[in-house]
Amino acid sequence: MMEERSVIHSSFVVERSYPQPPERVFAAFAQPARKRRWYAEGDHEIQEFEMEFRVGGGERLRYRFKEGHPIAGSEISNESTYQDIAAESRILMTSKMSLNGKPIVVMLATFEFLPAETGTELILTHQGAYLEWPDGPRMIETGWQDLLDRMAHELAN
Repeated sequence: MMEERSVIHSSFVVERSYPQPPERVFAAFAQPARKRRWYAEGDHEIQEFEMEFRVGGGERLRYRFKEGHPIAGSEISNESTYQDIAAESRILMTSKMSLNGKPIVVMLATFEFLPAETGTELILTHQGAYLEWPDGPRMIETGWQDLLDRMAHELAN
């Protein structure tokens, strides 16, 4: 008898306003050293961070959770491919996230950078297929909200 596997499809949109112009907000995604600071660093130990920002290029992030975290010692890996880049206005990427080598979500993320009177309106549209991970949609949305807040601090420096 085959094991029944569950998949949850979910989409969400996160919007943020930044007081910086679109080229500066876009650069926070495009420049590896800047993106590493707000996106990759955190309460975990980075094993690998590579980034080639071009259409067809990719990004690879692997990290382990530190002691004290509910899943301490577990490894998360994100492998992404840039599907479309429109300078200073749009990034479209596909990604696969794995936990200890097992895929847990495959996603499509579109980032739109819109000029506004006060700077930039960023719109993230995220679509995902979550594999055996019922809390995945909520956790990924919360994760992106936190990351975009961290990016605001990076932009302020």
